[in-house]
Amino acid sequence: METKYKRVLLKLSGESLMGEQGHGIDTVRLGQYAAQIAEIVGMGVEVGIVIGGGNIFRGLSGAAKGFDRVKGDQMGMLATVINSLALSSALESIGQPARVLTAINMYPIGEQYSNRRAIEAIEGGEVAIMAGGTGNPFFTTDTGSALRGIEIGADVMLKGTRVDGVYTADPEKDPTAVKFDEISYDEVLARGLKVMDVTATAMCRENGLPIVVFDMDTPGNLLKVIAGENIGTRVY
Repeated sequence: METKYKRVLLKLSGESLMGEQGHGIDTVRLGQYAAQIAEIVGMGVEVGIVIGGGNIFRGLSGAAKGFDRVKGDQMGMLATVINSLALSSALESIGQPARVLTAINMYPIGEQYSNRRAIEAIEGGEVAIMAGGTGNPFFTTDTGSALRGIEIGADVMLKGTRVDGVYTADPEKDPTAVKFDEISYDEVLARGLKVMDVTATAMCRENGLPIVVFDMDTPGNLLKVIAGENIGTRVY
């Protein structure tokens, strides 16, 4: 099968890893993700991954409850490391090599991230899972994925969510919301759409990294996106 993209940055939501259980990591969902990722690596696609940590701890909501914002964000970074280890374990259990790289030095849990190490891994057929956000507070994992996608020279950022694209409003709350097939970065910013945070969207725009927002929770969708099928929403 022809693939539309050679090198991708896949952004996964921590919340999606909860599956049906409402907290923590659902091993069924984790296994589905691993199988889909291994499938595209088997087709020759180079894959870097950034995972959120919202299923375990979210810095912003911690700050709202009285946590120090910097410490709250650091707790969120650690949550992304837990998710990254879980995904690497799920990938390795089905024979797909994976390497966890952390923004902050956490050897031997993961190697210290550098774009050279990440590129080396993906060119060798490993999945590079880049954990710990940017390593700095006040930045989301969306911004972390924009940064990592640009650093590794990805053709596209694939933002896997539980919604099948970008809508005029939240489709889970507004039944009249209409889905976009494609939309420009400028329009996303002007309409204040919650595709990613403003910093991440601006970084993608400045560096010409297109984003495809799609429903990752439906098995087979990742393959469809890689094959260039018109699912989800393309932000350019």
